[in-house]
Amino acid sequence: MRKKLAGGLLATAMVIVLMAGCGKKTTTPQTAPKQEEVKQEAEVVDEVTEEEIDDTPKAAPERVTVSDDGMVLNILCWNDKLIKSVTDYYPDYEKIDDITGKIGDVEVHWIVISQKDDAYENELDIVLPGNVDALPEDKIDLFFVEADDASKYANSYYTLEVVNDIGVAEALLDNQYPYTKDIMTDVNGALRGVTWQGNPGVMVYRRDIAKRVWGTDDPEEIQSHFGGWEDFYAAADELKAKGYQITATVHDTYRVYSNNVSSKWVKDGKINIDSQMQDWALHSKELVENGCTSTDKLQSDSWKKGLETNSKVFCYFLPEGLMASKMNEGEKGMAATDGLYAAIKGPQSFFWGGTWLCGADGTDNISLVRDIMEKMTTDETILTNMAKTDEKFVNNRNVMEDMAENASYKSELLGGQNAIVTFCESADAIFSQYLSQYDEECNKEFQAAMRKWFDGKYASYDEAVEAFYAKVIEKYPELTK
Repeated sequence: MRKKLAGGLLATAMVIVLMAGCGKKTTTPQTAPKQEEVKQEAEVVDEVTEEEIDDTPKAAPERVTVSDDGMVLNILCWNDKLIKSVTDYYPDYEKIDDITGKIGDVEVHWIVISQKDDAYENELDIVLPGNVDALPEDKIDLFFVEADDASKYANSYYTLEVVNDIGVAEALLDNQYPYTKDIMTDVNGALRGVTWQGNPGVMVYRRDIAKRVWGTDDPEEIQSHFGGWEDFYAAADELKAKGYQITATVHDTYRVYSNNVSSKWVKDGKINIDSQMQDWALHSKELVENGCTSTDKLQSDSWKKGLETNSKVFCYFLPEGLMASKMNEGEKGMAATDGLYAAIKGPQSFFWGGTWLCGADGTDNISLVRDIMEKMTTDETILTNMAKTDEKFVNNRNVMEDMAENASYKSELLGGQNAIVTFCESADAIFSQYLSQYDEECNKEFQAAMRKWFDGKYASYDEAVEAFYAKVIEKYPELTK
């Protein structure tokens, strides 16, 4: 528990935690004008008409108020893992206790708000608009956001521009993976958050099952069976013929599909179902009907059982940051413990999760905010140490490619494979131009509606779609179908 917190902020924090059970807010902080479609990579540009593209910069209002005379650095976050990342690797941090420290003469206060019932997001939406006028000891200087909320805060005028407002040299960001910058770039092209994390995903598969079905477990050979979605579904039939499931649940592939859409969930105030999402639904229905997978919830007990050595599940789609925690290496009876997994890129690149560091308008520690951002997200010595010590995929191409070329690096989790090269390939190919503030709820409700269709509770895809529309409009009454 925090020993002392200035009155105004403490009262706000207490109120929001107590109100957390009231449900998700659907209001947003003052935001930049709505982003229209952005041109995608060369291979899909032809699919986007000129009428769908509006990349005209929008003028931001006068709002930036920063100074450099603060004696308290307040950092808003949601767990001690984020605290540990900074305190372990920022070189000038002096720990006082679990939530208090010093950097030079500045006292650092970590303000931890649970994410349960959207308490953390609600707290941001309360404190950020008044941050410029807050007392010096109450001002939020830095705050974290995660992928589901990135677009919302990237387009908030209460979030400082990394280059223009905070002063991070743009050249220092050159080696960060583009998708990690795209996610926190606003409609005018300004970057508003940075991360030391890279969260590319890969397809992890069972070596022993691959040998039984295709006579080899070599990653290059197995990738040839999963180079695209048509290959993937053909492989599902081959696996079924031998008595295996392609995935533990249809939801395993959902994030891969949703990361590769060519339009947003909402266009001009209307809910939009991208063709990629329709493809996922239709193909998933076939997989379920053919007995190639289940409709179990992601990370349910039955999903976890598929990771056991004696299971019949062939593959999972996981980011590097979650593999160790989900695959339970070291536990008896787990396939990862027995060295039975390997990794390939799979049908499409994707990412899962991520945490971005943002500066708050009104900060009175702008130099310190800049230094923390630069050291934690661009310093290659620090990032190399982080990657090797914590075995994390960090957001720096130079660091990760050096590790990929290191023949001595082997992952016990993946049967001795150096899979960093695979993660690097995935990270380079991730495209994330179509994220929006509606993604979290739309993705949740679309999967829920389709699952009912898969399970026979809806008679048709169209009926499931109508149910999805109704749920989303209930949460966002400003939208139409």
